[in-house]
Amino acid sequence: MKDIITLGHGSGGKQMHDLIKEIFTGSFGMPEPLTDSAILDFTGNKLAFTTDSYVVDPLFFPGGNIGKLAVCGTVNDLAVSGARPLYLSASFIIEEGFPFAKLSEIAASMAEEAHKAGIKIVTGDTKVVEKGKCDGLFITTSGAGAVLPGREHISSGKRIRPGDKLIINGPPGNHSIAVLGARKDLSFTTNVVSDCAALNHLIESVCNACDEIHFMRDVTRGGLAAVLNEIAGITGMGMSVDEPSVPVDDPVRGACEMLGFDPLYLANEGKVLIIAGAGSEDKILGIMRSDPAGTRPEIIGEVLSGEKNHVILNTVTGGKRIIDMPIGLQLPRIC
Repeated sequence: MKDIITLGHGSGGKQMHDLIKEIFTGSFGMPEPLTDSAILDFTGNKLAFTTDSYVVDPLFFPGGNIGKLAVCGTVNDLAVSGARPLYLSASFIIEEGFPFAKLSEIAASMAEEAHKAGIKIVTGDTKVVEKGKCDGLFITTSGAGAVLPGREHISSGKRIRPGDKLIINGPPGNHSIAVLGARKDLSFTTNVVSDCAALNHLIESVCNACDEIHFMRDVTRGGLAAVLNEIAGITGMGMSVDEPSVPVDDPVRGACEMLGFDPLYLANEGKVLIIAGAGSEDKILGIMRSDPAGTRPEIIGEVLSGEKNHVILNTVTGGKRIIDMPIGLQLPRIC
């Protein structure tokens, strides 16, 4: 259906990418490839600038709330662009009747996460709409950061080469399942907590210790499948993923099997995919393991010279299948 917007257009997959290309990039004159932050020249320096809106349902979930999510998501978009996050704006659309106590809790969590990340919230805006017009609270955050010398290439993918290793800092899918559980009041045998976290300190440590970081992207809507297909499209190269190496937590795997989800397509809010030159992977894994945000990091695959534009999964049964770009939506209102 091409004449109206559907929930699938916010999925992080093919529908969303098509919408952006057909409506926004042409109208605004935005160059491709599109990255998590715009890299701008500013008086001889490089500035990263990004913006995002948060409409998660429910507003509170195991491991976080909409405020923590907003700060961490914007910090991560800057960090994976090779920037040191510096300043943040926060705008609030609040539904009439929203409790002061909940708003105070959300604001406090934003202040706490900003302090931990070392970023300052410096400006913002507040609007209140009639009851029934907003679904509680929507937050938009924008962030600016200084791109550090030697890291200008990181978001572009220009240095990706065949043989580069695909490294993730921990198990994917926890955020989606935690939000789903809170939304539907599901009871899991083991509590699933969102991975929502600011990754800038982990990323800074990795980049300071290793000059073979060729690309980074935080793994959010559309999951690993979307990110890997984006990279394949940008580079024209293939991606090989070893399914047994992807460190999915057992409760998440069990929920996926029960509900028919694929962990590779689930959204995350505390995961980064790093593509690094072969030979640097052990150093990167060691640094990740020393950071609280580096839970169970793994090498999950590598860049291929053949299989152009394809993402190939080496399955646990010894077969191979193509991981396509997500078409629809596994779970709406996830961030």
